[in-house]
Amino acid sequence: MDNYSHFFYWDGPNRHDLWRNGVEIQEAGKFFPDMMVDEAGKFMAENRDKPFFMYWAINNPHYPLQGKKKWLDYYKNLPSPRDKYAASISTMDENIGDLLKKLDQLGLRENTIIVFQSDQGFSREDRTFGGGGSAGDYRGSKFSLFEGGVRVPAIISWQKHIPANQVRTQVSTNVDWFPTLAAYCNIKMPARKVDGVSLVPIINSNDAKTNHPVFNWQSGGGNANPQWSVLDGDWKLLHNPLESTKAELTPEGYFLVNLKDDPSEKANVADKHPEIVQRLLVTHKAWLEEVFTQ
Repeated sequence: MDNYSHFFYWDGPNRHDLWRNGVEIQEAGKFFPDMMVDEAGKFMAENRDKPFFMYWAINNPHYPLQGKKKWLDYYKNLPSPRDKYAASISTMDENIGDLLKKLDQLGLRENTIIVFQSDQGFSREDRTFGGGGSAGDYRGSKFSLFEGGVRVPAIISWQKHIPANQVRTQVSTNVDWFPTLAAYCNIKMPARKVDGVSLVPIINSNDAKTNHPVFNWQSGGGNANPQWSVLDGDWKLLHNPLESTKAELTPEGYFLVNLKDDPSEKANVADKHPEIVQRLLVTHKAWLEEVFTQ
């Protein structure tokens, strides 16, 4: 959605797409992320005297890359598309800061758990001018199951309850937030099985074991030739990974890597370790059967 006209542009027909509680509203010219800060601030003010949960899915830095003018000016000397992506990121940072200021003004900061969760790697799509973001040393971007597509930032903050300025490297995923927040809020989890596992032990200690010694992904490609990967400790087996070349995959489409030895996923070692390929293939098939029979 365009942040100023609030029209949704894709293949057409294009349409106005701004709503509040199911009612279409007309606010042409207002910057949508600023509107999100205002709406969220009103919600928190109205609910300041009782427990609340707010899922605030800010749209930056998703395309269209429409950063505020002051940030576009600030980054004007960067090459394109880095300039536009950087402006979008700084606009997002500023909007998040504005929302946290509202939390401070309401006197709720110490009694509010804040989670920041990115959903995927940066985009290389045409609508982001082919890139602008960076995954550092990691390979891959949005849609890819290489580390650059799935290893993304997450932050949790709760003043006087969670240690500040700590870093954790254990494997975790966004579904872990549900049981984590439930644990902090003393809310009983449902009896049925959920995919996530509480991160509280890991947040409390860097020595805690990962919740996910084995983890599976599958995305895209249809039923005939899907993209999937399975992580088991340092070993990761990928099938048909996006942003790979046919020449570097096995005839079956496999790419095996040891992330400890090769965190940038540059070399396929599937031919050197066929027994590991087979073991992880069995793991993946067992996971698929569990998913589709639940």
